[in-house]
Amino acid sequence: MTVRLPGGDGSRVLLALVAAMVLGVIIAGSGHAGAARAATAIQPVGVLWVNAIRMTVIPLVVSLLITGIAAAADVASLGRLGARTLGIFGAMLVGSAAVTLAVALPLFALFPTALVGKVPLPPGAQEAAAEVAKAAPTGVMDFVMSLLPSNPVAAAASGNMVSLIVFTGLLALALARGTAEERAPVVGFFTSLGSAMTRLVGWIVALAPVAVFALMLPLAVQAGGALVGAVGFYVLAIALTCLAVTALCYPIAGREAGVRGFASAVLPTQLIGISTSSSVASLPAMVRSADVLGVPSRVSGFVLPLAVSVFKPAAPVMWIVGALFISRFYGVDLTMGGLATVALASVFVSFAAPGVPRGAFLLLTPLFEAVGLPAEGIGVLIAVDLIPDMCATVVNVTGDVTAAAWAARSR
Repeated sequence: MTVRLPGGDGSRVLLALVAAMVLGVIIAGSGHAGAARAATAIQPVGVLWVNAIRMTVIPLVVSLLITGIAAAADVASLGRLGARTLGIFGAMLVGSAAVTLAVALPLFALFPTALVGKVPLPPGAQEAAAEVAKAAPTGVMDFVMSLLPSNPVAAAASGNMVSLIVFTGLLALALARGTAEERAPVVGFFTSLGSAMTRLVGWIVALAPVAVFALMLPLAVQAGGALVGAVGFYVLAIALTCLAVTALCYPIAGREAGVRGFASAVLPTQLIGISTSSSVASLPAMVRSADVLGVPSRVSGFVLPLAVSVFKPAAPVMWIVGALFISRFYGVDLTMGGLATVALASVFVSFAAPGVPRGAFLLLTPLFEAVGLPAEGIGVLIAVDLIPDMCATVVNVTGDVTAAAWAARSR
């Protein structure tokens, strides 16, 4: 099942992205209220495009899993693929945490001492942290108990991707254990559905240059004056660390296609990820990137939907860098033991974070309290999350495609 992107679309999206960012910074610097209102007025165009691409995700995920699992005659082989995929996820999370520590610790040694503990709490930060704390999960067991949905239709309607994938995977495994005659009608239906969704996604993605411009221009106007002082340092640290972790993926996934080949294949996915700040919305483009890299549809159809739901290689970056920043921001000492706790949690607990913008903050609040950092710091991270969230999404989608390419290579 392939998502066909129009030829040359990546370069047009990149041009739209750069144009929107440059124009947005100019408008922000000018302080022209009319220009700022005009930039904000086009945002609904981008929102409609994001909604359009999101509406394809549920049927696409279900189709990929059913055709990828139920069509497999060798269920034992599928089990090996699942175990190998989870091992790849774990190895990449450990690698992400190691690279983050290696990059972030020297960076924050350069944090201006004049700013340590002297930056006032932004208005509304305490309220934002309180809202996140209310929504935080009470424990890992609650997450485990929610894996099996009592109503799969309700899980799909509410966007509960993890529960939906568990149900769909079990259904597909049950189909795979049946006879070829039993499988054929169901697999045929979902193959046809997947083909239709592929065409629909192609039409939507063709509008990406216009939509990306409409999304990014108002965001660039809003963020134009934010990169100052401590906040600017944090954003820069996130960007540099995300760049280092993303770079780690290129030699891993490029062993077959080469680094340049992987870079070319994954660029459209990265651009959609940075413009939508959503791994879920980037799934169709990920499928296309995996296809360009020669990943078999049986592998990408299993690995990518699973990765979107439970694999977040950017979690170590966001959690470790966020903890280091908040410790400097408030002048609170973060011990090496506390930092190690954050790093370990980013590897073993990040699977529970929702795959939506700012979803990881649901898990950071109790973690910060556990290592002695003020919970109000979550509000600060939320307030400046615009650019970090875009960078983190690029790490996530690049890591997802890398995991699929690695899984295909090690069959």
